[in-house]
Amino acid sequence: MSAPPPGSFPPDEENPWTTRSTRVVYENPWIRVEENQVIRPDGEPGIYGVVYPSHVALGVVPIEASGHIWLVGQHRYPLGRYSWEIPEGGGDPAADLRQEAARELREETGLTASRWEHLIDIHTSNCFTAERAVIFLARDLTPGEALPEGCERLQLARIPFGEAVDAVANGRITDGVSVAGILAAARRIDG
Repeated sequence: MSAPPPGSFPPDEENPWTTRSTRVVYENPWIRVEENQVIRPDGEPGIYGVVYPSHVALGVVPIEASGHIWLVGQHRYPLGRYSWEIPEGGGDPAADLRQEAARELREETGLTASRWEHLIDIHTSNCFTAERAVIFLARDLTPGEALPEGCERLQLARIPFGEAVDAVANGRITDGVSVAGILAAARRIDG
């Protein structure tokens, strides 16, 4: 295999996987889990499990004119640990995703924003899920009352944006949507 010329991606390859059969092994209002009988790229039979969320993941990087960012802290059940994150949640894939993100921002922080920019779309963990996340930058913020869902016990933090970037770099912020959103916002703001 030869290396591509510096500064360029090689062309995308064709799909080397063959799906022989698919069955739903679990489903609830939030996710569907499928088990696929496949032929792997090496020609051998195998299985591949995929998680399909029913919602689009949404993230909001709310930055004030002063350069402060709002973060949300909560205990994350799957990790068994506390997590500091940008405001985020799920949105209806058929709805206006910016409006869905505005709803999440308002619910979790009480903030509303009058200026919105799309930052980045990511796939959160493409080795086992088809989850897509859409992340926005929100500015010109107005405070209000937060209305978190019953499954959320949230803390809010308002910190200088540079401290949030440092928290990503030193591993304090590990949530993938938050990491991508904060780094994309840093790139947008710096340049």
